[in-house]
Amino acid sequence: MSKKALIERQKKREFFVQKYQKRRQKIYHQIKKEKSLQKKFQLQQKLQKYPRDSSFVRLHNRCILSGRPKGVFHDFQLSRHFLREMALLGFLPGVRKASW
Repeated sequence: MSKKALIERQKKREFFVQKYQKRRQKIYHQIKKEKSLQKKFQLQQKLQKYPRDSSFVRLHNRCILSGRPKGVFHDFQLSRHFLREMALLGFLPGVRKASW
């Protein structure tokens, strides 16, 4: 089980990403369209004024049951441990143990 503080920090980042997403996307598009290097620099400075945690890059996949940050299957949002356990119990539809 992951520390509660790390899980809460991730939730806070998700909130900030969602809150500032449209504003950041707007500036990103302006930077891409802009030809002048001076204007691009000004837009980049404007982007840096937003909170650091509002960047999408700072998000990390975590297991929804344990909070484990590594070995997470994106389709199920479960770590490899819980994925195997739940698949064997039959809680995941369409997933079965491989045998050949």
